[in-house]
Amino acid sequence: MQNSVKSLMRITMLSALSVVLMFLIRFPLIPAAPFLEYEPGDVPALIAAFLFGPGAGVVVTLIVSLIQALTVSAGSGWIGALMHFVATGTMVTVAGIIYRRIHNFRGAIIALVASSIAMTLVMIPLNLIFTTKFMNVPVEVVKSMLVPVIIPFNLIKSSLNSILTVFVYKPVGRFLRVDIASLSNSGQEI
Repeated sequence: MQNSVKSLMRITMLSALSVVLMFLIRFPLIPAAPFLEYEPGDVPALIAAFLFGPGAGVVVTLIVSLIQALTVSAGSGWIGALMHFVATGTMVTVAGIIYRRIHNFRGAIIALVASSIAMTLVMIPLNLIFTTKFMNVPVEVVKSMLVPVIIPFNLIKSSLNSILTVFVYKPVGRFLRVDIASLSNSGQEI
């Protein structure tokens, strides 16, 4: 019971960090499509998937997707939330499953590369379905944007988030593994 409460608390902390990153850091990556903004909010979801398994990464993704839909991406509403949830959910699920099986640095790299490719591939049908049907963008327009905009954006975004994950995973993981109760009992700040 105590371990599940600690895990839940740590997943909540990663969710909060993801939301903060989503709000603070947002900018377009491709000038031709300024509506496609990079934000590093997927990094805490990837860390959750590495530390606690793919389900934890999906929970962080769900929380962030819902908050994003109600705030910074309110214009795209449930469609944007669903697309973000499926794209990032795919990434953290693939990364978490691979890293569980190959639990070392090489496994992390394989997991991040495979998950970046999976996220990019899943965004192709998502854009062809949701952008055309619910945002009333003609299929021809979406198809014409696949190679010069949509695929590169998703590859760049997922690659940047993967690189950031490699650099911050160990320090964040060490911090989250600290026994919070022992810090509280020793009088140290948490």
